[in-house]
Amino acid sequence: VQLVESGGGLVQPGGSLRLSCVASVDDWCTYDMSWYRQAPGKEREFVSRIDPSRRTTYTESVKGRFTISQDNAKFTLYLQMSSLKPEDTAMYFCMSTRCGYWGQGTQVTVSS
Repeated sequence: VQLVESGGGLVQPGGSLRLSCVASVDDWCTYDMSWYRQAPGKEREFVSRIDPSRRTTYTESVKGRFTISQDNAKFTLYLQMSSLKPEDTAMYFCMSTRCGYWGQGTQVTVSS
């Protein structure tokens, strides 16, 4: 399974972005997916997860601002990010929670 993220960019504080992660196939590995992020000089951290039952979990710092979703017909995972803050600046990665596959990442920079 190959995962390709897109949608990152430069946005002002308070702005929004939607990240996408397209999988090369729709199979068992893509039915449980997560987003992680890594800021410069920091460890990669969990952001959000959507499991096969469509239950979602979020790290505390993004609750109420980020929304994870998945369109299986398009083999695509999304992360809608709103009310962005400078501390959200990081490289964002999608991951197959079941199989451990990672995408190459997409950069999100929140700055005025």
